[in-house]
Amino acid sequence: MPSLSQNTLNDLFKLAYQADNQLFIHANGDASIDMILKAHEYAAKALQQPLDKDRRTVVIHSQFVRPDQLQTFKKYNIEPSFFTNHAYFWGDVHVENLGKKRAEFLSPIVSADKLGLKYTNHSDATVTPIDPIFTLWTAVNRVSRSGKVIGSEQKASSYQALKSITSHAAYQLFEEDSKGTLEVGKVADFVVLDKNPLTVKPMQIKDIKVVTTIKNGKPIYQAKSMRWWFKK
Repeated sequence: MPSLSQNTLNDLFKLAYQADNQLFIHANGDASIDMILKAHEYAAKALQQPLDKDRRTVVIHSQFVRPDQLQTFKKYNIEPSFFTNHAYFWGDVHVENLGKKRAEFLSPIVSADKLGLKYTNHSDATVTPIDPIFTLWTAVNRVSRSGKVIGSEQKASSYQALKSITSHAAYQLFEEDSKGTLEVGKVADFVVLDKNPLTVKPMQIKDIKVVTTIKNGKPIYQAKSMRWWFKK
């Protein structure tokens, strides 16, 4: 059920776009996403702005976005922020309530990647635990609590999953010039892991541990097993 009327949403989009404010909108189902697309079109037309202006409007969850809506996201420069943890915690319920076909297109990272969208992936704390490694695992495996795969065709590669919490996250926040990738001149914010998520078996990703956390070039966390190295 929508929490806002279409007219109210239209007015909010117009207010934000007029002030060049970036919008992050919570929308789970495809009907609410349709409302967002209508509000985007309304505001752009009312303000005589291009539909594809680089606003980086972000649709939070985009949980049950349709394939045609993903194409419209690309056309309008709108980005989705997915929530693949749903596949684990509520995937079985979604299949029961919505049917297999619709449930299996939940948080479709693979389809978004093919379109060139700069999608992100989040935990929606406190709905699910704040654990980026686990979020990688759910994006790659899409396994429910009963052990069923919720949409095998949308299983992200480890690299796609990593982009969703690094370079794409920086892009969605207009910070791609300073964050998101390991490059000379960018902020040295990164973690050292005990295993490579690109090479371990997919089901083992959730067992990867953070060894060190670097913030602004300085270590702010070290696992006990690595503290000797930083004392040298």
